[in-house]
Amino acid sequence: MRIALIADVFPPLCSSGAIQLRDLAIEFARQGHKVTAMIAAPELKSPWVVENMQGVQVLRLRTPKTRGGGYVARTINEFLMPYFMLRNLSLSPLADIKFEAIIWYSPTIFLGPIIKIIKKKSNCSAYLIVRDIFPEWAWEMELIRSKVLYYFFKLVAKHQYAQANVIGIQTPGNKNYFLSSKAKYTGARIEVLHNWLSEAPDVGCSIQIDNTKLSGRKIFVYAGNMGVAQNIEIFCDLAFRMQGNNEIGFLFVGRGSESSKMSKKYGALPNTLFCNEIPSEEIPGLYAKCLIGLVALDFRHKSHNIPGKFLSYMQAGLPVLACVNKGNDLIKLIEVNRVGVAIEGKVRAKLLDQAVIQVLTLTQSIDTKSRCRYLAMNMFSSANASLQILSALREIAYV
Repeated sequence: MRIALIADVFPPLCSSGAIQLRDLAIEFARQGHKVTAMIAAPELKSPWVVENMQGVQVLRLRTPKTRGGGYVARTINEFLMPYFMLRNLSLSPLADIKFEAIIWYSPTIFLGPIIKIIKKKSNCSAYLIVRDIFPEWAWEMELIRSKVLYYFFKLVAKHQYAQANVIGIQTPGNKNYFLSSKAKYTGARIEVLHNWLSEAPDVGCSIQIDNTKLSGRKIFVYAGNMGVAQNIEIFCDLAFRMQGNNEIGFLFVGRGSESSKMSKKYGALPNTLFCNEIPSEEIPGLYAKCLIGLVALDFRHKSHNIPGKFLSYMQAGLPVLACVNKGNDLIKLIEVNRVGVAIEGKVRAKLLDQAVIQVLTLTQSIDTKSRCRYLAMNMFSSANASLQILSALREIAYV
């Protein structure tokens, strides 16, 4: 099958979305499909560049800058992004290719126009992978305060959903939104598509924990985006309260709007270390030196989310300490599979301190690491995700 995979994230970006799309594309190619990844690339000097990545044809298309800068500029540039992609696609040697399936990834919500045109030209079905429900979560977090802006984003999201034949959401709890009156504008089939991650070898890591102030400690690690939605100050505050404990260390690795602020506020603690983002290939080597993975989501969220970092912890055999919004599907997943401790809602310090003791107790069982790895392999594999997506698209084609 000739597949178009369209997104605004892909390696060398190290975000969980970029890694997921890379793994999915390579898995499709491994199965014998012809995959073209069309990627928004603000960094390009030329209109387009074609590359090959492990059997995947990667077409990078120049677009305006959509990361960094102010919210207004970013919104304008994201709105323009699909039109720049279409124009530069028309200038590329792949302009006339027709596809048998289109798969695209959200966030962003702005890819609707390019999906609509390629879908019409190819006369094929399209699968939308939704990893967060925007602008709903931003409205809940009060990051969007203007109703005019909120409804503008809703219209953009509506247009995107309207292009999909199938929408894959990441947890059962998110079905409530898509089946509610808020989203009845989509006629797409809704199904749960779990997050995924391909296995990666341990090639070492540039962060040498044994050469830092955390040497010899039991490491609680947070690796990933440090934005407002992640609310990592919960764990920074925990580290502050535990700075007298010489056995435990807290390692924060990544980027984001809160990274610099948290580093300045807590980086001088004797038990806390902040490091810049590292290549995804180094993550297994980093986790090999750690004991427990940290997951945080702001308690004001109402939607459900299973972050990519949770998958990487499971794959490495690290149980998790999670602080997430009330009712999040991740809570049940952690509890049923006994792969960590989860706290829901607004976190009280005493409750979090007790959770630390509980998750440390879990690490003493030789079965815990095996349970984590089994969950990663059984529920969150790239092979499972690829087969599910193609099966859904084939079913739609035969209806």
